[in-house]
Amino acid sequence: MEGHTKMLFILGLVAIASISEIYRVEGAGECGKNTTPDNEAIKLAPCATAAQDENASVSQSCCAQVKKFGQNPACLCAVLLSNTAKMSGVDPKVAITIPKRCNFANRPVGYKCGPYTLP
Repeated sequence: MEGHTKMLFILGLVAIASISEIYRVEGAGECGKNTTPDNEAIKLAPCATAAQDENASVSQSCCAQVKKFGQNPACLCAVLLSNTAKMSGVDPKVAITIPKRCNFANRPVGYKCGPYTLP
């Protein structure tokens, strides 16, 4: 069942990102000039379970993807709060705990992420 749920999550991300690409506005956003937070959210597919359940273990592939976003906290927040993430069932209160759960020493502690603060 978990494999089925993960596949549906990934397919949902792809579909939403494809739709959002149609309506993309040119300009530099939180994640750079050539992408959007919705497009970047697809890269966090390995974090599907960890972003919905704070007691779920965080995979190494999830931590590797989040670490890439950790270089740009504004992008990480935009991705975690994106429409793609919301429509995929991501709980922002849980998702923002992933950097801490990955034991990143240089995570953006205290960074304001919308109404949330990174632990």
